[in-house]
Amino acid sequence: MKKFSLLMMLLATAFGSFAQEAVAAAEEETKVVIPDPSLGISTTELLIITLLVFSIILLFVAITLYKSFKVIYQESKNPTPYKTKEDRRLEYEEWVKLNGEKPNIWTKLLSLKPLSAEKDLEIPHTYDGIKELNNPVPAWFNVLFYGTLIFAAGYLYYYHIGEHGERQDDEYKTEMAKADLAKQKFLAKSASSVDENSVKIDPSQIAVGKGVFDANCVACHGAAGEGLVGPNLTDEFWLHGGSVKDVFKVIKYGVPEKGMVSWEKNMSSANISAVTNYILSLQGSKPANPKAPQGEKYDAAAAEAVAN
Repeated sequence: MKKFSLLMMLLATAFGSFAQEAVAAAEEETKVVIPDPSLGISTTELLIITLLVFSIILLFVAITLYKSFKVIYQESKNPTPYKTKEDRRLEYEEWVKLNGEKPNIWTKLLSLKPLSAEKDLEIPHTYDGIKELNNPVPAWFNVLFYGTLIFAAGYLYYYHIGEHGERQDDEYKTEMAKADLAKQKFLAKSASSVDENSVKIDPSQIAVGKGVFDANCVACHGAAGEGLVGPNLTDEFWLHGGSVKDVFKVIKYGVPEKGMVSWEKNMSSANISAVTNYILSLQGSKPANPKAPQGEKYDAAAAEAVAN
């Protein structure tokens, strides 16, 4: 250890002389160096700080190595004995006494017996030195088994003897009858729905259509259909066709590029049909201050001749 201490002192002395020479050389070089304004310190000061940090790290490493070598040296001369914890194994009977013999829920459910009662369960016969134990059927199995017998007797009486419940063939007939009723309701509802292919002119819908028009269309087309932001609906000129199907289609799907919104999600097909009939009933009504005609003139006779 004395040799190691002497070696550390020599290293420290050599390192000190080296640091002094480095500082002197750095001072000579910094005579013509302009300090960096961004760091606030000169090159010489930066070099000195670096050397100090390196010295501290080296000193820390040297102290750590010294302590490590010291511990190794002491252990090599006087090794510390390893202490082990005494491990004493218990016999089964002693372990049972320490932990108690109270059966848990799983043991009760399966009707298991402790090993201490094994002698009482032996059947008085052996074969090749092998003894058989009298393990009864668990209680849960007996409850399940007899429960199924009781359920089967009740099922037989309810469905077959007493005929209180429907059997499979009767259930099938009942479900088919319910399906027929549902089908009739669906067909009735479908018959009342209208689209651009099945819409027709129906004067009985005009009154309902006027209410729908007043609630949704007046802001763009005027109270009398004379046209405001939207086109005039009372003349013979139409931008997208003047037939009942054309008008229904424009109301349903809209014309986004012209500012006409789609009413498909906000209005039922019956209401679209009603407002379509009301709009067509405005033809030739000549309201006050009508908007100038837009689009092409629609000739119903010529359009029907082309369609046929």
